[in-house]
Amino acid sequence: MPRVVVVGAGIGGVPMAFELRRQLSMATEVMVVNDSNYFNFVPSNPWVAINWRKPDDIRINLRTVLPKFGISFNASGVMRILPEENAVMLGDGTKAEYTYLVICTGPKLAFDEIEGLGPHANSVSICHVDHAEVARQKWEAFCADPGPMVVGAVQGASCFGPAYEYAFLASAELRKRKVRDRVPMTFVTSEPYIGHLGLGGVGDTKTLLESALRDRDIRWITNAKIDRVNPDSVEVSELNEDGTLKKAHKLPSKSSMFIPAFKGVDCLKDDTGKWIEGLANPRGFVIVDKHQQNPKYKNIFSAGVCVAIAPTEQTPVPLGVPKTGYMIESMVTATAHNIEDLLKGKEPTHEATWNAVCLADFGDEGVAFIALPQIPPRNVNWSGQGYWVHLAKVGFEKYFLNKIKNGTSEPVYEKFIMRTLGVNKLKQKPAST
Repeated sequence: MPRVVVVGAGIGGVPMAFELRRQLSMATEVMVVNDSNYFNFVPSNPWVAINWRKPDDIRINLRTVLPKFGISFNASGVMRILPEENAVMLGDGTKAEYTYLVICTGPKLAFDEIEGLGPHANSVSICHVDHAEVARQKWEAFCADPGPMVVGAVQGASCFGPAYEYAFLASAELRKRKVRDRVPMTFVTSEPYIGHLGLGGVGDTKTLLESALRDRDIRWITNAKIDRVNPDSVEVSELNEDGTLKKAHKLPSKSSMFIPAFKGVDCLKDDTGKWIEGLANPRGFVIVDKHQQNPKYKNIFSAGVCVAIAPTEQTPVPLGVPKTGYMIESMVTATAHNIEDLLKGKEPTHEATWNAVCLADFGDEGVAFIALPQIPPRNVNWSGQGYWVHLAKVGFEKYFLNKIKNGTSEPVYEKFIMRTLGVNKLKQKPAST
């Protein structure tokens, strides 16, 4: 019996499993392996961190969901991928063989690359729901005794939207608590300019986000390299366009949150501790061609944040390329169709459309953008602002979680976000979550 193993159960992995189950006959087993029982809706993590959500609000127990739709599930995680054996070594000590493997693990968070960075050290994180829960607990203590705050994205980061979201949401919540005047805020980013987003900017994101920062009295530093995060300060090197030092900063901070750089997960390493040659690049991201297929191991595919994509341009401080949900959804669809073709004895022909759509919630309004394709030059290059973005993200959270609960593989970004961005006429209103 053919078996397709999906490694990872996030925004890429779970829709991948549903799409495969829909495309393939029941004569092919679809198996999901994850390192926990839960699907977590990562885009809601900033809300968890400021106590607008609880972890249970944004998670679903996959053990009670996936089997209902004919998908087997193992929550022990993958210790190693064994491509020469067409198998994965599971965390429970067993080995699962595969006909096709789809890697949707997401990244490993590279906190270790900067001294003092991460929830185990001197900053909080919103990259994982467990980190966001720790941040939420620290947030309450911070609000009771506020002080300077530093938020941003470090060198090598590839996910900038959540950093902006967290800064703006924190500002909104501090105003609500009547303590915003006691919290000097600085946004520190490796981007060459505000609103670059790792994409060379989209529409007028530079103007929109600079204006939003000014309106909220948030100072910023761009072309920034984080040197060290201390318990009470952040040390930053601000660089010139040629990469030379422009100014060294030591910013006081009682609360620091940074998006870290990403790298590949450990199961992509061989028994010597090196990245599996031909499968992962030097940073540990999975190498794929235009069909989401690994060039060396033809029965391995990958979708999501763990996929290797070259930066759009050279910048003074290195940046990664974001992989937004709309792009991931497209990768998932192409992968499922290509595996279906291969099982039928055909060559893969389906290609993902690497487009970017983002909803960045600020609590009292937000910014949305569409980049089609994600990397310039583009056919669509649009950004917009308003309270409707906040409403759209709240609605999308519910929509996506219902999709997982109901086991549907419909293209949620295409159906929900694109329609919302196309017809919205809502005006500014007070924040409501």
